[in-house]
Amino acid sequence: MGILSWILFGLIAGVIAKWIMPGKDPGGIIVTILIGIAGAFVGGWLGSMVGMGSMGDFSLGSFITAIVGALVLLGGYRMLKKA
Repeated sequence: MGILSWILFGLIAGVIAKWIMPGKDPGGIIVTILIGIAGAFVGGWLGSMVGMGSMGDFSLGSFITAIVGALVLLGGYRMLKKA
């Protein structure tokens, strides 16, 4: 998949992560979407390292790792902003 596909994939993963982890985020919806995209990249990269999907295909494994990556980054961002 190209970079544009991964951005769209990350956008979807970020929206799902926000749906799973509702609440007010410091920075608003744009920052939350950007964190979702970054989380999808990180999750996809880490997932490809452990064999759960790959950065080059669209599979259930890569989608799950993208959502988990977005959740981790969103949770970390919330913790940093509270401190």
